[in-house]
Amino acid sequence: MPDMNKQQREQLPTGSDEQAQFGSIENPGLMLADEEGVTIEKRGAYSAPDVQGPQDKPRGAWAEAWRELRHSPGFYVSGVLLLFLVFMAFFPGVFTDIDPRHCPILDTNKDPSGDHWFGTNVQGCDVYARTVYGARASIIVGVATTAVIVIVGGLVGALSGYFGGWLDSILARVTDIFFGIPLLLGALVFMSAFKDRTVWTVVMALGIFGWMQIARIMRGSVITVKKSDYVVAAKALGAGTGRILSRHVLPNAVAPVIVVATISLGTFIATEATLSFLGIGLPPTEISWGADISSATTALRDSPYQLIFPSIFLSVTVFSFILLGDAVRDALDPKLR
Repeated sequence: MPDMNKQQREQLPTGSDEQAQFGSIENPGLMLADEEGVTIEKRGAYSAPDVQGPQDKPRGAWAEAWRELRHSPGFYVSGVLLLFLVFMAFFPGVFTDIDPRHCPILDTNKDPSGDHWFGTNVQGCDVYARTVYGARASIIVGVATTAVIVIVGGLVGALSGYFGGWLDSILARVTDIFFGIPLLLGALVFMSAFKDRTVWTVVMALGIFGWMQIARIMRGSVITVKKSDYVVAAKALGAGTGRILSRHVLPNAVAPVIVVATISLGTFIATEATLSFLGIGLPPTEISWGADISSATTALRDSPYQLIFPSIFLSVTVFSFILLGDAVRDALDPKLR
């Protein structure tokens, strides 16, 4: 300022004086003054945006179901029992070193003792060893049959519900025909046609006459899901039928099927035991709980333990799968939460 003398220049306010007068400004912005001269900070384009804390990511349906399962006592009880039974079925040597097919005639109908914990049967076989080894056939039949009905029934129900029309009519009539045949009666007729019966023969018989309920449930679930917005959007984007079914429809329609299949697994184990009890199931060379229960009826009055122990293991296995199915149903059904 050439027209100011030194004394006038010294009287001008410095930057530090302005900061002391108006205070420090952390967020720069436009500065305005009101009528009284008070400086106002106008938060505009240069002000920092408000920062919100981290938000929880919304859970999906399966994640929510898993969270419900982790808080279900029935899930843990059934899980522990099933893990024990599966381990016993595939590693029976851990529980006993007695050959279940070693049946000395001198040991016939012995009461439970230190040598034979559950006693012996009418043929002299150790009941405890046969109970341990009998778990394998029952669990294999239950799990394999459930896998068959889920694949067959799920495929029939998915195709029927997704395409509809004449295909739905044909598959629905076929399902009704098989639904008219009782499971046990159909399995009896099917098994009687085979001379050499194995575990897989029983699985085939139960699978042929047990898939209809899964098909109906899958069909209804697919009809509901295919009307959803994300399925309509996938069709509009040109996605193929296989991709829509595998990526969008089936993952969102399979929950009711899982519930019914889990409960049905215990039913198939009981049905296999019934077939063996009637003498039309597994052959005598195969060790199963149903066959042992059938043979124990001849000595029921004198040696009831021959019937009690395999019946207890069979009942616990069926109960565990049904309890697991109830826990899965409660977790997957939002109406029950």
